[in-house]
Amino acid sequence: MADGSENGEDFDSRDERPDDLHFSDAELEAALEGFEQEFEGDDSAHPASSEPGNDGVASATPDASAAFGATAESDAANAAEGSNAPASESPSVPQSPSDAAASALDFDEELRGLVGDKAKSAALITRLASARLLAAFCQISDISADCIGSDQGAVAVLRNLDGDAPEAAAKDLTTVVSGMAAVLAVNRADKLDSTLYLHGEAGQTFAPPILFASAPDFVEDLMLGIATLADLRKQGLHIIDSASLDHDAAMAIIAEHTRFGRGASHIR
Repeated sequence: MADGSENGEDFDSRDERPDDLHFSDAELEAALEGFEQEFEGDDSAHPASSEPGNDGVASATPDASAAFGATAESDAANAAEGSNAPASESPSVPQSPSDAAASALDFDEELRGLVGDKAKSAALITRLASARLLAAFCQISDISADCIGSDQGAVAVLRNLDGDAPEAAAKDLTTVVSGMAAVLAVNRADKLDSTLYLHGEAGQTFAPPILFASAPDFVEDLMLGIATLADLRKQGLHIIDSASLDHDAAMAIIAEHTRFGRGASHIR
């Protein structure tokens, strides 16, 4: 943008009287129009450059009026080039209402995770040998989870992460399956807590290093967001969705793993 000398030159061309401090009404009006044109980026006073790589933007100047002028010149150049601009430089298409709603929902979910209203991840770690058996127990306990088998015990990755839903799931599972213990690991607002549940009651808590040392290796990756369930499937881990079982199928699986004898039953 011009640094004000152009306005001075324009003024001199209209009034050649040197250093005259008295203006007529016509001269004052002309001077004001010159300032107005300067701040509005008048195209005749500031022609946009058509040289490659310039994009019609004036070089940077140290004063505020120059910054306004550079913006106006850039807008004028973009409008003049119009259809000649490559497709990649065309204005982005506004979001559709559905896309905007999805973006807002994602933001809300992320915000809830940051403030701790919704856990980022939660898992129930057991000593059961079978992912199918754990999925069956989750089904009859009305818990929605993806169950993963491992040599160190099956793990249920919980889907309902709202509020205290992970704690409720731990209570329900260890109440329905009497005598079975489970460790609930929850990541809320990047703070990891792990608690032992037995008979529906919360008990001992564990520091993350102790939990990760005794749990399957993938638990740490899941809880810290390093890996996803899709990543584990690619690694060949067996994952069962508790929702894929109905009540009868769940009871049949439990029967397969139950040994009866002398008035008592045992899970094997």
